[in-house]
Amino acid sequence: MPQGSYLFTSESVSEGHPDKVCDRISDAILDAFLTHDPQARVACETLCTTNRIVIAGEVRGPEPLVGRNGEIDRERITEIARACVKDIGYEQRGFHWKHAKVDVYLHAQSSDIAQGVDATGNKDEGAGDQGIMFGFACRETEHLMPAPIYFAHSILRSLAEARHSGAEPGLAPDAKSQVTLLYENDRPVRAASIVVSTQHDENLGQEEVREIVRPHVLNVLPEGWMCPEDEFYVNPTGLFVIGGPDGDAGLTGRKIIVDTYGGAAPHGGGAFSGKDPTKVDRSAAYAARYLAKNIVAAGIADRCTIQLSYAIGVSRPLSVYVNTHGTGNVAESKLSQVLRTVMDLSPRGIREHLSLSRPIYARTAAYGHFGRVPEADGGFSWERLDLVDAIRASVG
Repeated sequence: MPQGSYLFTSESVSEGHPDKVCDRISDAILDAFLTHDPQARVACETLCTTNRIVIAGEVRGPEPLVGRNGEIDRERITEIARACVKDIGYEQRGFHWKHAKVDVYLHAQSSDIAQGVDATGNKDEGAGDQGIMFGFACRETEHLMPAPIYFAHSILRSLAEARHSGAEPGLAPDAKSQVTLLYENDRPVRAASIVVSTQHDENLGQEEVREIVRPHVLNVLPEGWMCPEDEFYVNPTGLFVIGGPDGDAGLTGRKIIVDTYGGAAPHGGGAFSGKDPTKVDRSAAYAARYLAKNIVAAGIADRCTIQLSYAIGVSRPLSVYVNTHGTGNVAESKLSQVLRTVMDLSPRGIREHLSLSRPIYARTAAYGHFGRVPEADGGFSWERLDLVDAIRASVG
């Protein structure tokens, strides 16, 4: 039921945030293994701090770091990490793509895990772990995403594009945004406050940075949605010169709410980055978003939450839960049955339906895994709307 008037807030962080640097490196290493072997198993974690990058985790194979023909080694992984840092834009004294020390501690995947996941004989491929995963969609934006997180991502993406193009040379890679929207009758109507903190050159003052940021906020928000001037906060502490991993250590998988729905929907707790698609933390969360988005796009509901659950080594989902939050025109119990028929929700079925065994993951590491545009090479395939007709037909 509508709640009347209320405020709701979501935050985003840029590609240069320490945690996102780690997500990018982990996903780029995953892409390297999938390029070499689409059936690769990877669980890669990264830590970064002042001029130090540490990479650890597990990969499939009898030897650590070896694909089927042995092309991936520690030297190659170190090169990948440096290339990520360089592309993000870090050439600072405390964190530099060329000078940071890189330590690699990847090793072979546990055989106990592998035997549960592998398809053998009459046994289908099993889930790589137990867990619960959520997907969500709503009509607040054209991409069927909650508006606060969508605008928070868009502000930082706009700033990053200006920095990379050279239009704003005074900006540095690390940044955060926070968008608070006023809702009336469960619909967003305007911004109540905007917070943007962005790393910058030491010769820029707070007011100068404020005016650099302002047009990027105005261009992202719908016309007339800008918050009051006294609720527009840019670098509230005054200066933000020391940033990135030199200012705060980063870890893979520490921004899971930023990666999903900004708190507007539940989260199962599992991170995405650095995990191959046999890990249902990632692939089933993508499938749940895909199904929720197609339900909303089909006109069956204005808002939809889906939960999937799995057991390690078991191929079928243990449960498929659908909640349309009182906005649906089809019984939720019927929808939960329909979803099992329009898509194979086994780990193998998800991977094949969404073509997830491709090197498409480094691009997901910043600005959200959802609400993106599907790409020609299969990137963001879970954002497609190609199940709308099948769902409509199945519910009659």
